[in-house]
Amino acid sequence: MKSLELFDLSGKVALVTGGTHGLGMAVAVALAEAGATLVVNGHSADKMELALKEYEARGIRARGYLFDVTNEAEVAEAVARIASEVGPVDILVNNAGIIKRIPAVEMSVAEWNVVISTDLTAPFILSKAVAGSMIERGGGKIINMCSMMSEVGRDTVSAYAAAKGGLKMLTRNLATEWARYNIQVNGIGPGYFATAQTAPIRVGGHPFNEFILKRTPAARWGDPEDLAGVAVFLASRASDFVNGHIVYVDGGILASLGKAMNED
Repeated sequence: MKSLELFDLSGKVALVTGGTHGLGMAVAVALAEAGATLVVNGHSADKMELALKEYEARGIRARGYLFDVTNEAEVAEAVARIASEVGPVDILVNNAGIIKRIPAVEMSVAEWNVVISTDLTAPFILSKAVAGSMIERGGGKIINMCSMMSEVGRDTVSAYAAAKGGLKMLTRNLATEWARYNIQVNGIGPGYFATAQTAPIRVGGHPFNEFILKRTPAARWGDPEDLAGVAVFLASRASDFVNGHIVYVDGGILASLGKAMNED
């Protein structure tokens, strides 16, 4: 087999949760362009309609399914429908997530639980829902969208950091349990990316923009397309002996203490 053929996803069904916008859409586009049949999940009919039009404009036929990733019954029903209508899931990307920026002393348990449920429990629910079929068919790929907060903390994101740290360890544990079935479970940890959500703080001399540019050894924000290569790698045969790893796509932030105060 030629090396490039290892990255071919033709004949594979890829499900990307939260694939209607942002980094989820960037990963979904990469998988589709590598040949996968694309299924995206969302929770808003309006956003799904816009997303499917965006995929179509890119020459990609995506199938959209609306369901709550935190609801085990809805997930089970959706996975069964996808298997019946499109095909069994070969590649699962657990991308759907939320963040609540609230100081820990002010955060309610209800707010905490929403974040943990979406960012940690939902990947467990989805992974469990597809694993049975993957085991029966001899393998599969699960990619969890972790975060730099899987490794470090920041003010006001205690629930998010706890969830993403937990997701890192869930990734490793599921890899340990399911490697014997030829299922690879790995994670991607994005750094700071230029998306619609970060647009307001990347213009007009915003202090956080300056902080990121100085803190990142690559001296730039990530482009969503920077996730394409690692996503295809972890979804493909090229990563068949890679299991339980988190690949941080962060321009070098976690590798560095940052510049000294007198450095330009």
